[in-house]
Amino acid sequence: MVRGTLEVLLVCGKGLENTDFLSNMDPYVIITCRTQEHKSSVASGKGSDPEWNENFVFALSDDVPELLIKIMDSDAALEDDFVGEAKIPLAGLFTEGSIPPTAYNVVKDEEYCGEIRVGLRFTPEEGREEERFDAREENYGGWKESSY
Repeated sequence: MVRGTLEVLLVCGKGLENTDFLSNMDPYVIITCRTQEHKSSVASGKGSDPEWNENFVFALSDDVPELLIKIMDSDAALEDDFVGEAKIPLAGLFTEGSIPPTAYNVVKDEEYCGEIRVGLRFTPEEGREEERFDAREENYGGWKESSY
């Protein structure tokens, strides 16, 4: 199993469904990769076409199937509103190494409600497989084999 670092570049949203009726919404994003979670800054007053240009880093292994991106609208007085989500499959990333900023559909209740542009890069962890292999070769029943 290959382990490494996933870098996520959150670029922007486009045509997102505005959940605020009297003013522009204040969108932010929650990015989830298995049990790890990162939250973007709030794009105050940016409405349906926010820009973030923020980077996030996750430690992961190549058996992670997808990245979940949830778009929320920050509301000061009330509970934040769910705008929609995008699920990004990661299978191709492990073979390609990187995916340039690409538009992904944002859906809510199985209906299209805008898009979000995200770039991805996977960097394998160097030397991890070799370290585990060497450790197994040297250990026999709790005793370390001498090289003499």
